[in-house]
Amino acid sequence: MNWKNFIKRTLTGILFVAVLVGGILYSTVTFTLLFALITGLAVWEFGTLINQSGKAVINRPICGLAGVYLFLAVTGFCEGLYGGEVFVPYLIMLIYLLVAELYLRRPNPMGDWAYTMMSQLYVALPFALLSALYFYPLQVMQGGTPTVAITPMLPLSVFIFLWASDSGAYLVGSLLGKHRLFERISPKKSWEGSIGGGLLALVAAWALWCFFPIMHLWQWMGMALVVVVFGTWGDLVESLLKRQLGIKDSGNILPGHGGILDRFDSSMLAIPAVVVYLYTLSML
Repeated sequence: MNWKNFIKRTLTGILFVAVLVGGILYSTVTFTLLFALITGLAVWEFGTLINQSGKAVINRPICGLAGVYLFLAVTGFCEGLYGGEVFVPYLIMLIYLLVAELYLRRPNPMGDWAYTMMSQLYVALPFALLSALYFYPLQVMQGGTPTVAITPMLPLSVFIFLWASDSGAYLVGSLLGKHRLFERISPKKSWEGSIGGGLLALVAAWALWCFFPIMHLWQWMGMALVVVVFGTWGDLVESLLKRQLGIKDSGNILPGHGGILDRFDSSMLAIPAVVVYLYTLSML
């Protein structure tokens, strides 16, 4: 074992979790600042990968600015500070990115457009939807009276379920993993590991229900399963993307862990799926 790399990876992981948990729980301001920064870095990292691959060229500054603005706009809209007009500047930036390609005379305009839109739909939008979870209005009982509550535990729980799933998948997969889950894209993933990750995520859901009974146990359990399934797909999507680009890690901003996209790959599909899950429940 490379102990130097292990220690570096462990310390980075602890710091990463501490910053993420602290930023989400401390205040709305820290949540907003943290994920606005993460969104900008993630979109910039995605743009760097695409530009270096030679498959297409995207405008990293405008794409990054658009991604950060989308996150801030969704946050302000969900918080009730602004109406739908807050999205107008974002739409203007998207229109600019599309129209600008007409004048640049690049060899692959279709690829440029496709990856430009992917930077927004695949990277920026999931982070923006974290605000929809942060400000999701829960119906809870307080002193025998139904009331509306907003809690940062909803966005944080997505990451808790992902961490539990990854830990369970690693432990069970290392010991019992024999049947490959998706060998063409990720040879190390196994069905046994995925099941183990799902079970540990359900345990985490039970623990969250015990300490934060803001939803019924079955709702917590359902949310955990949604995160596990779509988180696994999210991980596979990024693995396929990296395979197509011929790279191992998306970056090196996190020593021992790779880039921003490497750390949030599972959440790219898990976050939108949880938003759909919760808002579907609210309509029942």
